[in-house]
Amino acid sequence: MHEPQNMPGEDRAGKGRPGDDVILSVEDLAVHFPVGGSLLGRGRRLLRAVDGVDLELKRGECLGLVGESGSGKSTVALSLLGLLTPTRGRIVLDGQVVTSGPSGDRKALARIVQMVFQDPYASLNPRQTVRRTLEDPLRVHGVTAASEIEDRVATMLRHVGLRPEQSGRYPHEFSGGQRQRIGIARALILNPKIVICDEPVSALDVSIRAQIINLLLELKETLGLSYIMISHDLGVVEHMSDRVAVMYLGRIVEAGHWREIFERPAHPYTQTLIAAIPDPLRRAPLATTGGDLPNPLNPPSGCAFSPRCRYAEAVCRREPGPSLETRADGHAVRCWRADEIAGQAERGLALTEGGHL
Repeated sequence: MHEPQNMPGEDRAGKGRPGDDVILSVEDLAVHFPVGGSLLGRGRRLLRAVDGVDLELKRGECLGLVGESGSGKSTVALSLLGLLTPTRGRIVLDGQVVTSGPSGDRKALARIVQMVFQDPYASLNPRQTVRRTLEDPLRVHGVTAASEIEDRVATMLRHVGLRPEQSGRYPHEFSGGQRQRIGIARALILNPKIVICDEPVSALDVSIRAQIINLLLELKETLGLSYIMISHDLGVVEHMSDRVAVMYLGRIVEAGHWREIFERPAHPYTQTLIAAIPDPLRRAPLATTGGDLPNPLNPPSGCAFSPRCRYAEAVCRREPGPSLETRADGHAVRCWRADEIAGQAERGLALTEGGHL
């Protein structure tokens, strides 16, 4: 795996800088969907898309949220945006308790948190010019002076590497990477404090991905943004994130500083995800697993990962797993055998660095 561009031992979020406080706090977030059944509710089952998630995001920080498709990452994002009403839980954005749904102030929420979507073509209106795409949010939020709108649109286009004179074009006149730059500009036009990036480079050519990642990192520093980077590609997450939270079947199973997660993963599912990163230089292979994500309508008993886990014992199939308690080093793991697995990963790293394997 590559080494991200920061000084050894240094926190990418800028340890010790002013503004290191928490800008987003999520407590016991759950989003359940009733599925099937009759009109009277008979036979209806409950899909627990998100089931008891706790998260924190500090100012100027990038939090990576990773997991397979269906693990609940995007559901968490939609809840933070106010587009889904949580079944239970508490969301605090910039010191304010957020109430999702019709009773919440959607405009106020939009000025705090925005989203960069996965597909830069499907997320843009093909009948609107770039200028109209960027103007509309400003007008909705009370900016009516033509000169101010023009200045803010031109400034934002320059921020994302486009020219102001390109604002009269339509999405189909741009390449995929340029369209994603437009999507980023739209997310930033209201000067939000938090940006949720939902697989922002997965739909782009490999040659363009690095450009967009570097742009996001530059904007984070220039504009003082905080990111939630949602992805199943841990290579992207490793490059961008200060901390990482790993989701499996609607729950966080491991969380911690990026170096701890990538160098000493303590949950077998995290090891599986890291082992999937293409890395011809890795000498000590991590644990891999087979099988697909279980049916969320019929989750396995005990630990949800136990049917796919090579470390699973009787207690894993009987008990749901320990609570996700954060240790002194900031590392949290939901696994009965976490210490043992982490020790094996650490020994494997030591052997690799020593050149014995």
